[in-house]
Amino acid sequence: MDPLIVFDHVCKFYQMGDETVRAADEISFSIQQGEFVAIVGKSGSGKSTCMNIIGCLDVPTSGRYLLQGRDVGQMNKNELADTRNKLLGFIFQQYNLLPKLSVMENVEVPLMYAGVSRAERRQRAEAVLEKVGLADKKKHRPNQLSGGQQQRVSIARALAGDPAVILADEPTGALDSKTSRDVLGMLQQLHREGRTVVLITHDNSIAITAPRIIRLEDGKVVYDGPAQGKGALVTHEEVAV
Repeated sequence: MDPLIVFDHVCKFYQMGDETVRAADEISFSIQQGEFVAIVGKSGSGKSTCMNIIGCLDVPTSGRYLLQGRDVGQMNKNELADTRNKLLGFIFQQYNLLPKLSVMENVEVPLMYAGVSRAERRQRAEAVLEKVGLADKKKHRPNQLSGGQQQRVSIARALAGDPAVILADEPTGALDSKTSRDVLGMLQQLHREGRTVVLITHDNSIAITAPRIIRLEDGKVVYDGPAQGKGALVTHEEVAV
Protein backbone atom coordinates (compact mmCIF):
# COMPACT_ATOMS: atom_id res chain seq x y z
CA MET A 1 0.00 0.00 0.00
CA ASP A 2 1.33 3.45 -0.90
CA PRO A 3 1.97 5.81 2.04
CA LEU A 4 -0.70 8.38 2.84
CA ILE A 5 1.89 11.15 3.39
CA VAL A 6 5.28 11.41 1.69
CA PHE A 7 7.91 14.11 2.23
CA ASP A 8 10.52 13.67 -0.51
CA HIS A 9 13.55 15.92 0.15
CA VAL A 10 11.23 18.77 1.16
CA CYS A 11 12.90 22.17 1.54
CA LYS A 12 11.32 25.42 2.66
CA PHE A 13 13.48 28.53 2.51
CA TYR A 14 12.58 32.07 3.55
CA GLN A 15 14.48 35.22 2.72
CA MET A 16 15.01 37.43 5.79
CA GLY A 17 16.85 40.47 4.49
CA ASP A 18 20.20 39.21 3.21
CA GLU A 19 19.85 35.92 5.07
CA THR A 20 18.21 32.73 3.78
CA VAL A 21 16.43 30.83 6.57
CA ARG A 22 16.26 27.08 5.92
CA ALA A 23 13.08 26.23 7.85
CA ALA A 24 12.96 22.75 6.29
CA ASP A 25 16.14 21.33 4.83
CA GLU A 26 15.92 18.11 2.78
CA ILE A 27 13.25 16.51 5.00
CA SER A 28 12.16 13.03 3.94
CA PHE A 29 9.71 10.67 5.66
CA SER A 30 6.51 8.77 4.92
CA ILE A 31 3.43 8.07 7.03
CA GLN A 32 1.11 5.15 6.38
CA GLN A 33 -2.67 5.17 6.66
CA GLY A 34 -3.61 4.50 10.30
CA GLU A 35 -0.31 5.58 11.90
CA PHE A 36 -0.03 7.84 14.95
CA VAL A 37 3.12 9.96 14.59
CA ALA A 38 4.48 12.82 16.69
CA ILE A 39 6.68 15.43 15.04
CA VAL A 40 8.72 16.86 17.89
CA GLY A 41 11.32 19.60 18.23
CA LYS A 42 12.15 22.79 20.04
CA SER A 43 11.13 26.22 18.74
CA GLY A 44 12.79 26.85 15.38
CA SER A 45 13.32 23.16 14.61
CA GLY A 46 11.03 23.18 11.58
CA LYS A 47 8.05 21.36 13.06
CA SER A 48 5.61 24.23 12.41
CA THR A 49 6.84 24.44 8.82
CA CYS A 50 6.18 20.72 8.43
CA MET A 51 2.71 21.16 9.94
CA ASN A 52 1.88 23.96 7.51
CA ILE A 53 3.00 21.87 4.55
CA ILE A 54 1.18 18.71 5.72
CA GLY A 55 -1.93 20.85 6.29
CA CYS A 56 -1.75 22.34 2.77
CA LEU A 57 -1.32 25.79 4.31
CA ASP A 58 2.04 26.16 2.56
CA VAL A 59 3.99 24.40 -0.19
CA PRO A 60 7.67 23.37 -0.39
CA THR A 61 10.31 25.58 -1.99
CA SER A 62 11.73 22.38 -3.48
CA GLY A 63 11.19 18.65 -3.09
CA ARG A 64 7.77 17.01 -3.10
CA TYR A 65 4.93 16.54 -0.64
CA LEU A 66 2.52 13.81 -1.72
CA LEU A 67 -0.86 13.39 -0.02
CA GLN A 68 -2.76 10.30 -1.15
CA GLY A 69 -0.36 10.16 -4.08
CA ARG A 70 -1.02 13.74 -5.25
CA ASP A 71 1.77 16.31 -5.44
CA VAL A 72 0.52 19.13 -3.23
CA GLY A 73 3.18 21.51 -4.55
CA GLN A 74 1.53 21.41 -7.97
CA MET A 75 -1.92 22.43 -6.68
CA ASN A 76 -3.41 25.89 -7.15
CA LYS A 77 -5.06 27.79 -4.28
CA ASN A 78 -8.52 26.36 -4.97
CA GLU A 79 -7.17 22.80 -5.09
CA LEU A 80 -5.27 23.36 -1.84
CA ALA A 81 -8.43 24.65 -0.14
CA ASP A 82 -10.45 21.72 -1.46
CA THR A 83 -7.81 19.27 -0.19
CA ARG A 84 -7.81 20.89 3.25
CA ASN A 85 -11.60 20.64 3.47
CA LYS A 86 -11.87 17.05 2.30
CA LEU A 87 -8.75 15.26 3.56
CA LEU A 88 -7.57 17.10 6.67
CA GLY A 89 -9.02 17.67 10.12
CA PHE A 90 -7.28 20.32 12.25
CA ILE A 91 -6.99 20.54 16.04
CA PHE A 92 -5.30 23.74 17.25
CA GLN A 93 -3.85 24.85 20.58
CA GLN A 94 -6.27 27.79 20.82
CA TYR A 95 -9.31 25.80 19.57
CA ASN A 96 -10.18 28.40 16.85
CA LEU A 97 -13.89 28.22 17.61
CA LEU A 98 -16.21 30.99 16.39
CA PRO A 99 -17.60 32.71 19.52
CA LYS A 100 -20.95 33.75 18.04
CA LEU A 101 -21.82 30.26 16.82
CA SER A 102 -23.18 27.40 18.90
CA VAL A 103 -21.17 24.24 19.48
CA MET A 104 -23.24 22.49 16.81
CA GLU A 105 -22.71 25.30 14.30
CA ASN A 106 -18.94 25.34 14.96
CA VAL A 107 -18.73 21.64 14.17
CA GLU A 108 -20.72 22.17 10.98
CA VAL A 109 -18.46 24.95 9.60
CA PRO A 110 -15.99 22.76 7.62
CA LEU A 111 -18.89 20.67 6.30
CA MET A 112 -20.55 23.83 4.99
CA TYR A 113 -17.36 24.77 3.14
CA ALA A 114 -17.24 21.23 1.74
CA GLY A 115 -20.75 21.62 0.27
CA VAL A 116 -22.47 19.08 2.53
CA SER A 117 -26.25 19.48 2.72
CA ARG A 118 -27.78 21.02 5.84
CA ALA A 119 -29.52 17.81 6.90
CA GLU A 120 -26.34 15.75 6.56
CA ARG A 121 -24.30 18.43 8.33
CA ARG A 122 -26.64 18.25 11.30
CA GLN A 123 -26.56 14.46 11.36
CA ARG A 124 -22.74 14.29 11.21
CA ALA A 125 -22.30 17.04 13.80
CA GLU A 126 -24.62 15.30 16.26
CA ALA A 127 -22.79 12.00 15.76
CA VAL A 128 -19.30 13.42 16.45
CA LEU A 129 -20.50 15.49 19.42
CA GLU A 130 -21.94 12.29 20.86
CA LYS A 131 -18.56 10.64 20.26
CA VAL A 132 -16.67 13.30 22.25
CA GLY A 133 -19.28 13.38 25.03
CA LEU A 134 -20.75 16.81 24.29
CA ALA A 135 -24.14 16.00 22.75
CA ASP A 136 -25.83 17.81 25.65
CA LYS A 137 -23.81 20.99 24.98
CA LYS A 138 -24.68 21.40 21.30
CA LYS A 139 -26.64 24.63 21.82
CA HIS A 140 -24.02 26.24 24.05
CA ARG A 141 -21.61 28.95 22.89
CA PRO A 142 -17.86 28.33 23.26
CA ASN A 143 -17.55 30.80 26.16
CA GLN A 144 -19.99 28.66 28.15
CA LEU A 145 -17.57 25.72 28.04
CA SER A 146 -14.35 24.87 29.86
CA GLY A 147 -11.06 24.77 27.96
CA GLY A 148 -11.16 20.98 27.79
CA GLN A 149 -14.70 21.02 26.46
CA GLN A 150 -13.75 23.58 23.82
CA GLN A 151 -10.88 21.36 22.70
CA ARG A 152 -13.29 18.42 22.46
CA VAL A 153 -15.51 20.58 20.23
CA SER A 154 -12.49 21.21 18.00
CA ILE A 155 -11.83 17.44 17.89
CA ALA A 156 -15.47 16.88 16.89
CA ARG A 157 -15.11 19.54 14.20
CA ALA A 158 -11.97 17.80 12.91
CA LEU A 159 -13.78 14.45 12.79
CA ALA A 160 -16.99 15.70 11.16
CA GLY A 161 -15.61 15.60 7.62
CA ASP A 162 -14.22 12.05 8.09
CA PRO A 163 -10.73 13.26 7.07
CA ALA A 164 -7.84 11.09 5.96
CA VAL A 165 -5.54 12.86 8.45
CA ILE A 166 -6.11 14.38 11.89
CA LEU A 167 -3.45 17.10 12.29
CA ALA A 168 -3.08 18.19 15.93
CA ASP A 169 -0.89 21.26 16.56
CA GLU A 170 0.12 21.50 20.27
CA PRO A 171 -3.44 20.38 21.14
CA THR A 172 -2.89 20.44 24.90
CA GLY A 173 -0.88 23.67 25.11
CA ALA A 174 -3.69 25.65 26.76
CA LEU A 175 -4.96 22.87 29.05
CA ASP A 176 -4.20 21.64 32.57
CA SER A 177 -2.51 18.26 33.02
CA LYS A 178 -5.66 16.21 33.69
CA THR A 179 -7.54 17.71 30.73
CA SER A 180 -4.43 17.22 28.58
CA ARG A 181 -4.46 13.50 29.42
CA ASP A 182 -8.13 13.30 28.44
CA VAL A 183 -7.47 14.96 25.06
CA LEU A 184 -4.44 12.75 24.36
CA GLY A 185 -6.53 9.73 25.31
CA MET A 186 -9.04 10.75 22.67
CA LEU A 187 -6.27 11.00 20.04
CA GLN A 188 -5.05 7.54 21.02
CA GLN A 189 -8.59 6.20 20.73
CA LEU A 190 -8.90 7.70 17.24
CA HIS A 191 -5.67 5.91 16.33
CA ARG A 192 -7.00 2.61 17.69
CA GLU A 193 -10.06 3.10 15.48
CA GLY A 194 -7.75 3.23 12.45
CA ARG A 195 -7.42 6.98 11.92
CA THR A 196 -4.16 8.64 10.90
CA VAL A 197 -3.03 11.13 13.53
CA VAL A 198 -0.09 13.54 13.18
CA LEU A 199 0.75 15.34 16.42
CA ILE A 200 2.99 18.43 16.41
CA THR A 201 4.61 19.25 19.77
CA HIS A 202 7.69 20.54 21.58
CA ASP A 203 6.76 18.60 24.73
CA ASN A 204 8.33 15.18 25.38
CA SER A 205 5.51 14.10 27.69
CA ILE A 206 3.04 14.71 24.86
CA ALA A 207 5.23 13.23 22.11
CA ILE A 208 5.64 9.85 23.83
CA THR A 209 1.90 9.20 23.61
CA ALA A 210 2.54 8.44 19.91
CA PRO A 211 4.14 5.10 18.97
CA ARG A 212 6.45 6.79 16.44
CA ILE A 213 8.43 10.02 16.73
CA ILE A 214 9.99 12.14 14.00
CA ARG A 215 12.40 14.52 15.71
CA LEU A 216 13.60 17.69 14.02
CA GLU A 217 16.56 19.97 14.68
CA ASP A 218 17.45 23.02 12.58
CA GLY A 219 15.11 21.98 9.79
CA LYS A 220 16.46 18.43 9.52
CA VAL A 221 15.23 15.00 10.64
CA VAL A 222 17.60 13.72 13.34
CA TYR A 223 15.46 10.77 14.49
CA ASP A 224 12.63 8.73 13.02
CA GLY A 225 11.55 5.68 14.95
CA PRO A 226 9.81 4.33 18.06
CA ALA A 227 9.05 6.69 20.93
CA GLN A 228 11.27 4.64 23.23
CA GLY A 229 14.29 4.85 20.92
CA LYS A 230 17.51 6.60 21.90
CA GLY A 231 17.52 10.13 20.50
CA ALA A 232 13.72 10.29 20.08
CA LEU A 233 13.10 13.15 22.48
CA VAL A 234 14.22 16.74 22.95
CA THR A 235 16.78 17.12 25.76
CA HIS A 236 16.49 19.63 28.59
CA GLU A 237 19.60 21.38 27.28
CA GLU A 238 17.97 21.91 23.89
CA VAL A 239 14.78 23.27 25.41
CA ALA A 240 16.81 25.76 27.41
CA VAL A 241 18.50 27.18 24.29
